[in-house]
Amino acid sequence: MTLLRTTLALGGVATGLMAAAPASAQFFLRSHDFRGEAVKGHEDGLGQSLPGATPAELRAAMAWNMRAALNVAALQCQFEPTLLTVANYNAVLKDHEAELKGSFDTLTKYFLRVNKAPKAGQAALDQFGTRTYSGFATVAAQFGFCQTASVIGRDATFVPRGQFGDLAMARIRELRNSLTPYGEQHFQRYLGRDYASQPRVDPVCYDKKGEWQVKKCGAFVWPPVNTAVAAGAPQIATTETALR
Repeated sequence: MTLLRTTLALGGVATGLMAAAPASAQFFLRSHDFRGEAVKGHEDGLGQSLPGATPAELRAAMAWNMRAALNVAALQCQFEPTLLTVANYNAVLKDHEAELKGSFDTLTKYFLRVNKAPKAGQAALDQFGTRTYSGFATVAAQFGFCQTASVIGRDATFVPRGQFGDLAMARIRELRNSLTPYGEQHFQRYLGRDYASQPRVDPVCYDKKGEWQVKKCGAFVWPPVNTAVAAGAPQIATTETALR
């Protein structure tokens, strides 16, 4: 009885730990690696450019880009609750409230400085915000983006206050990379017409013994057999292999 109780208790603890931690493979056996180099803010492919911006202003822009991406993820990725994108985003807003406000103030001063007229500066700031948010909206790459935003959002909750901008500079390229759609990385396959088809079952293709008639219907080529395991991926034994 003691052994049984101990086993059940350990099982309960393990279940609780698994329930508390976000899943790491919600969509694929192996997801694409989106990691990228740290940026300084002036590189291509980071959203709207800021001509003449100082390093502090570029850092503020990357922090605001990161905030926008996590916001979009909180709205767009709720179909998979284990990603915790909503909880992560809310935690980021609370923990880094002061730095995010400072970033917004810095961006406001930049647009007022480069546009001279206050009205034009405000319009440019509004346009920057709209383009930044819309730049992270995706449909084809939703799985990769949501998983990446989940991981970065989780990491952002553990970043000390005042260092959210540093995280943004280090990880914003990863988020941008995740906007390119990739599928399963463990298996390399081409999902052509044959993969979605069914074998021919019309009587002309079979004799009285139920055997396929090559002369009448050609070679029997279903199901497809050219699925290959991606290079470097761990091998997974099929049922047939496991029974040998």
